[in-house]
Amino acid sequence: MDEPLHYRTIVEVSDLVRAREISPVELATMMLERIEAFDSTLHSYQTVMAEEALEDARRAEAELAAGRNRGRLHGIPVAVKDLCDTSGTITSGGCAVMADRVPGTDSTVVARLRDAGAVILGKLALTEGAMAGYNPGFTVPENPWRKGFWPGASSSGSGAATAAGLAYATLGSDTGGSIRHPAAVCGTVGVKPTWGRVSRFGVLDLAPSLDHVGPLARCAADAGIVLEAIAGPDPLDPTAVSDPVPDMLSGISRGIEGIRIGWDATYGLADLAPDFADAVMASLEVLRGLGAVIVEVAMPEGLERYLEGWQVLCSVEAVHAHRDFWPARRDEYGAWFGEWLDRGSQYSAADYAAAHQLRLECNGALARTMADTDLLLCPSTPQAAIPYPPSAAYGPISPERRAWDSRYTVPMDYAGLPTIAMPCGLGRSELPLSVQLVGHRLSEPLLIRAGAAFESATEWHRMHPPDW
Repeated sequence: MDEPLHYRTIVEVSDLVRAREISPVELATMMLERIEAFDSTLHSYQTVMAEEALEDARRAEAELAAGRNRGRLHGIPVAVKDLCDTSGTITSGGCAVMADRVPGTDSTVVARLRDAGAVILGKLALTEGAMAGYNPGFTVPENPWRKGFWPGASSSGSGAATAAGLAYATLGSDTGGSIRHPAAVCGTVGVKPTWGRVSRFGVLDLAPSLDHVGPLARCAADAGIVLEAIAGPDPLDPTAVSDPVPDMLSGISRGIEGIRIGWDATYGLADLAPDFADAVMASLEVLRGLGAVIVEVAMPEGLERYLEGWQVLCSVEAVHAHRDFWPARRDEYGAWFGEWLDRGSQYSAADYAAAHQLRLECNGALARTMADTDLLLCPSTPQAAIPYPPSAAYGPISPERRAWDSRYTVPMDYAGLPTIAMPCGLGRSELPLSVQLVGHRLSEPLLIRAGAAFESATEWHRMHPPDW
């Protein structure tokens, strides 16, 4: 294979490790050297854990030499969003008020990555509080495809590091689209699991009723490997679902013959640029050619009205999540997130109840839309990456921000449904485009299988940004 080692998949690299063609220490060293060489420009990492990573790699190497194999992630370098607690290492959530916060325990997802033998390279940059704007004390990650373009809030460091070959997979979080947005605009695969499939213990909250934790990776199988490692019941998180974790790669080679995929052309093509619309339609035909049955469906009427409730729910829950600092340390927050918390503090209990009712109505309508389908297809974002000047990154909140811009992501956060975002082309501007498949509750293995089938008929997941 002539693809550079840093761009190969976990499936491929884990085979090399198990065959002893490369060692975990060599992999970790290579990745740390790449981070040192490139991340001063990319800014995807908030904290590099070089010493800890090499110690993890040496441990993995010794275990593998002794015949102990923990699975596909054993000895594989990964990184996590700086929202996930790591014992002894700062976890700030992109917030100046938590810039010196050092947790004493690992989050469940980090502990499970360690149990799987993964080598944790460090903590990845994000927006303040995992919303959409950055604190002025933190540097904004670059989109590896084009400097000065949107890297996809809030798991922006996760998308950038994965796309640029600075980790084999990363963890992100998704409250209104923040696994899918960076995956889409950086050209990677992202999986938002069912709400509760992955424990949120030790993961800083934005809006707990909407927050999801999941992987960004190079391909569907890699995302499934990481998801299987971090998923499952957790006594430390009472909201984690009790269902056992399935083999996420089960049936991955079976294809999607007969799988029913819902498609609403009005919704799926709404306001898309012509090149993006063409890529979405081409993706639909690829799936049809693989044997999927395309079913015409109608997304909920009044979807834009339903989406208006998200700002209320998210901002009010964010105020509660930041109650230890807000409003006492208001001046330490950035313009964007500070305004978001201001808004949340002004809503009443009645406002929150009304927004919750909109969410419930949307969930019911979406369930009816998907009732006769196995999956639903739509874009992952309404557009490719756009220019992202400091005024957008740091705030204040743009008056042009619209609820409708989140039409492809928020309904699935509302309902807690699992999704997979997949690269589906390069637009006219030579920036990645992405489509999304949405599944029913706990249908992650089917999403991984469908993603792998799509990848078997395309090469978009093999594309990489230049100059990294």
